[in-house]
Amino acid sequence: MKTNNQRISASGLILKDQLISVNRVTKVVKGGKNLSFAALVVVGDEAGHVGFGTGKAKEVPNAIKKAVEAAKKNLIRVTLIDGTLPHEIIGEYGAGRVLLKPAKEGTGVIAGGAVRAVLQSLGVHNVRTKILGSNNAHNVIRATFDGLLRMKDPFEVARLRGKQVEELL
Repeated sequence: MKTNNQRISASGLILKDQLISVNRVTKVVKGGKNLSFAALVVVGDEAGHVGFGTGKAKEVPNAIKKAVEAAKKNLIRVTLIDGTLPHEIIGEYGAGRVLLKPAKEGTGVIAGGAVRAVLQSLGVHNVRTKILGSNNAHNVIRATFDGLLRMKDPFEVARLRGKQVEELL
């Protein structure tokens, strides 16, 4: 179940949200079972900004709304080069690991499940990925974000080394 909606954030970015999963959660209490829903959402502007969030409520639309608000607070900026990632990296979270590899023009987004949603929301057009270990949506998204956060900006690396960007690539 995936949806695409456009919303404008406080910083003026036009964000599109993608629903990754909705889980029914039951809490057993003295009087019986309390039913609620947990939603996992990814938002991005398809220009280098992406975030994810979770929300929990008694009804699905409210859970999605809470998840989108949480995702907006969790936005990160990733430098992209010609529609792909600057370099290869493995992101890890719990038992989930995600391999992110840059790809040549025309390759497309070769990714599955939650990784595809994150990379499309980010604005990556050419990338190859592989989920290693757990394929739990929460762990996969957090592992993907771990990899994206540890990604080095080639312009910053060149500046620190006192070289031109062309010398690094």
